[in-house]
Amino acid sequence: MAAASSSASAAATNIMLAIYEKKTNSIDLYRPLRQYISFTYSEREAVNLEDDLSTVKTLRSDIERIPDPSPTIRRDLLISYFKSLCLIETRFPISPDKDHINTIQFTWFDAFKQKQKAVQQNIHLEKAAILFNLGAVYSQIGLSYDRATVDGRRQASHAFIAATGAFAFLRDNASTKASLGNSTTVDLSVECAGMLERLMLAQAQECVFENTIAKGSTPGVCAKISRQVGLYYEEALAALNAAPLKDHFEKAWIAHVQLKAALFYAEACYRYGLELHEKEEIAEEIARLRSGVSALAEAKKSSKGAAAQLLDAISKLEVNLNRNLERAVKENERVYLTRVPSPSSLPPIHAFSMVKPMQMNEILDASKEKMFASLVPDSSAKALSRYTEMVDDVIRTQAEKLQQGSELTRVRLKEMDLPDSILALEGNFNLPEDLKNEVEKVQASGGQAGLEAELQQLRDLRRVNQELLVQTEELLQKEAAEDAQFRSQFGTRWTRPQSNTLTKTLLERLNKFAANLKQAGESDLRIERSLREHSTLLSILDCRPIEAALPSLSRPIMSLDANEDAIVGALKQSLRQLETLGAQRAGLEDMLKEMKRKDDILPKLMTSTGSYEELFRKEIAKYDHICEEIAQNIEAQEQLLIQIQAQNEEFAVIFNLEDYKASRERCYKQIQAAVAKWKEIKENINEGLKFYVTLQDAITNIKQQCSDFVMTRNIQCREMMEDVQRQMAGFSFQDRKNTGPYPPVGQPHQTPRSSPQQQTEPQSAPLPSSQTPYYRPPEQPIPGYGHPPPHYSPPPQPSPYHVPPSTAAPYPPPQAPVSHEYGQPAYPGWRGPYYNAPSQQPGSFPRAPYTIPNPYHPHQSGYYKQ
Repeated sequence: MAAASSSASAAATNIMLAIYEKKTNSIDLYRPLRQYISFTYSEREAVNLEDDLSTVKTLRSDIERIPDPSPTIRRDLLISYFKSLCLIETRFPISPDKDHINTIQFTWFDAFKQKQKAVQQNIHLEKAAILFNLGAVYSQIGLSYDRATVDGRRQASHAFIAATGAFAFLRDNASTKASLGNSTTVDLSVECAGMLERLMLAQAQECVFENTIAKGSTPGVCAKISRQVGLYYEEALAALNAAPLKDHFEKAWIAHVQLKAALFYAEACYRYGLELHEKEEIAEEIARLRSGVSALAEAKKSSKGAAAQLLDAISKLEVNLNRNLERAVKENERVYLTRVPSPSSLPPIHAFSMVKPMQMNEILDASKEKMFASLVPDSSAKALSRYTEMVDDVIRTQAEKLQQGSELTRVRLKEMDLPDSILALEGNFNLPEDLKNEVEKVQASGGQAGLEAELQQLRDLRRVNQELLVQTEELLQKEAAEDAQFRSQFGTRWTRPQSNTLTKTLLERLNKFAANLKQAGESDLRIERSLREHSTLLSILDCRPIEAALPSLSRPIMSLDANEDAIVGALKQSLRQLETLGAQRAGLEDMLKEMKRKDDILPKLMTSTGSYEELFRKEIAKYDHICEEIAQNIEAQEQLLIQIQAQNEEFAVIFNLEDYKASRERCYKQIQAAVAKWKEIKENINEGLKFYVTLQDAITNIKQQCSDFVMTRNIQCREMMEDVQRQMAGFSFQDRKNTGPYPPVGQPHQTPRSSPQQQTEPQSAPLPSSQTPYYRPPEQPIPGYGHPPPHYSPPPQPSPYHVPPSTAAPYPPPQAPVSHEYGQPAYPGWRGPYYNAPSQQPGSFPRAPYTIPNPYHPHQSGYYKQ
C-alpha cells in the first residue's frame, strides 16, 4: 500500500491511497497442462496446442517477475492472463484428486501482511489474486495522473472507477470460491474486496469534487458531492473497523480513512453553510458549522500516523469553519435573534454520487478467445447436455403453468365482463377491438359525408359521359348532312357510298352506350335512395369518439343501504390484486430464463469427483424456490378469482348489469349494421365509379374513331369533287369538237385528262362556302393510319367504295386493336351487367379527358348488375 500526492502543486487534500499488488511464487503450468492433454486426448492434440501452452507459460512468467514500470502494460497483462485462466478452468481440472492435475500449487501472499500466504490446488485462488492485482494496478494508474489539472483529475477518476469495478467483480465472482480452501488470506475475502471498492469510489468521487470546485459550481452542488465523498469514506471505515479487517491494516491506513471521512463531512457543512448564509438562514448555518467543527475535532483525536498534508488540510478547513461560525453567531445576536437548533436535530445533508463501479464483464469476457478451443472433455459435454435438458424440462413445465394461469384469468374475467363493467361505470367505454377498427376505418374515409362526396363524383362522371356521347353523335350527323348536300348537288356523279351505310355500326354502339348510361343513372338513383333511407342508421358512425354512442352504466336511483361505493371499491381492489399476480408471473418467467442463462456448471462437471446424478440434484434444486413461488401464485390467483366472482355477482345485482349488457349489445349490433350498410353503399359507389371511368375511356375511343372516319370522308369528298369537275370539263371540250355526245364507233372511250392549267380554271359547280375546310389538303399523314388515303379512280373503273353485300362494314377500321372492330362488343370487356362495367385492359384506350381518381378497390358486389 502506498500514500502519495500527484504533484507538489496539488492541494493538500489530494493525498490518496494506492494498493500494492499481491506477490506469488513461480510455478510451471506448461508441463502439467501438456501432460494432461497428451494423456486425456492425444499427443497430436498436445502438439497442435503447443502455441497456446507457450502463451500461458509466458503470461504466468510475466506475472511472477517484478512489476512492469508502466502500469498500463501491467494492466493489459493481467487482463490477458485472467481470460486464459477462465479458459483453463473449463478444460483442465486442477485439484488434489489423483485423476486431476494435482501437481500445480498456487501460492499467493497477502498484500497487506506479506508474511501471510495462501496455498491451494485450485484455480480459484489464482483468479481471485489476479483480479485483486488488476484493481491494485488501476489504483496505481489513478495516482500516476497529475491531479493538479482538470484533465488529470478526470483521468484519475476514471482509473479509480475501473479499480472499483475490479474489486466489485472480485467480491461477486471470485472471493467466495477462493476462500473455500484450507489456506486463505484476508485480502481476498468478500469483506476486504467490498472495503476496497468503497475506498476507490471515495477517491473517484473526490476527484469529481475537486473539478467541481475548480469549475466554480454553486455551494449547494459542492456540498452534495462533498457529502457523498464523506459517505464513501465512512462506509470504508466501517468495514475497516469490523472483522475480519479490524486488526489487519496499519493504523495509518485507518487514520487516513477516518480523517478523510471527517474532512469531507466538514467540507459539506462548510459549503452548505455558504448556501444557507446566502438564503439568510442563519440559525441552521450556525448549527451546520458547529457540526463540522465538532467532526474535525473528534477526528483529530485519532490522527496518529496520518499524512502531514492531510492534517494541514484539516487545520485550514477548521479555520474557515470557525471564521464563518463566528461571523454567523454575531449576525444572529445583532440582527436575526433566532434560536439555533442542535446539530443532532438537523436533517442529513443531501448527497449526490457522480461515480459508480465500472462493469468488468465485457473487459474480462473470455468467450471470444480461441485458446484451447479444440479441447472439450467428452464426459463433461455429455453430462452438460443432460443437465441442460433437465433444466429445459423444468422451465418448460413452469412456463406452461404460468401461461395456463394467465389464460384462465383472461377467460374468467371475460365471462364476468370485467373490467369492462367497472370502466363503463366510470365512463370509460370500450368497443370490441375488431368493431372499433372497422368504425375507425369508416370515419377515416369520411363516414356518411364521404359517401355523399363520392355520389357527387358519380353524377359528374355521368354528365361527362353524356356530353361525350352528344359530341360524337353530332360529328356523325354533320358528316351525313354534308354528304347528303353534295349528293343532291351532283346527282348520279356522286358515286361514293352514303354515310348512313358506313356509320351504322358506330351509331349502334353509340346507342348501346346511351342505353347503358340510362341504366346506370337508374342504379345511381337507387344508391342515392338507399343512402337517404339509411341516413339515420349511418349517423351513429359520425359520433367521435364512437364510444360516445354506447349506453352508460348508471348508479341505482334508490338504494337501501347505500353501499354501492364499498362494493365497487372492493371489486376494484381485487382486480388490482389480480393484476399484481399477473405481473409477478411475468417476473417469475423472466427469472427462470435469467437463471438458466447464468447456470453454467461446466467447471463443476470438470472438477467433480463424485456422481453426476448427485451434482445434478444439487444444481437443479436452485430452481425449487421459483417453482414454489409459481405454485403459490397460481393458488393465490384461484382464491382471488373465487372472491372476484362473488363480488361481481353482488355488483351485477345492485347496478342491474344484465339490462346494461342487453342495451350495450343492441348498440353493438346497431353499429355493426351501420358499418355493414356503409360498406355496401361504398362498394356500390366504387363499382359505379369504376364503370363510369371505364365507359368514359370507351366513349373517348369511339369518338376518336368517328373523328378519323369524318376526316377520311372529307379527304374522299375532296378527291371525288376534283374528279367530277374534270369529267364536267372534259364533256364540255368534246361538245366543241364533236357534234354528238359519243365518240365514233370502234374508237375506245377515253376520258381526257385535264391539264394543270385547266385545274386552275374556275369550277363549273363551286362548292358552298361552308365546305371550304374539307378541301384543304392535309399537311401530314393522318394519325393512326398505316397507308395514305385511297385515290378515287375515274369511271368506268370499279369504285373503291363499292360495298359487297356479303362483306363486313365497308368503312375500313382505324389502326387499333382487333377488339375495337365495329362488329365487336361495345368495348373491351363488355359483359352486359347492370352498369355494363367493362374490365379495361391497360393501354387499350387513350386516357379520357375527364379523370376521376379511384382510390378504392371496387368490390364486385353485383349491385350494378341486372
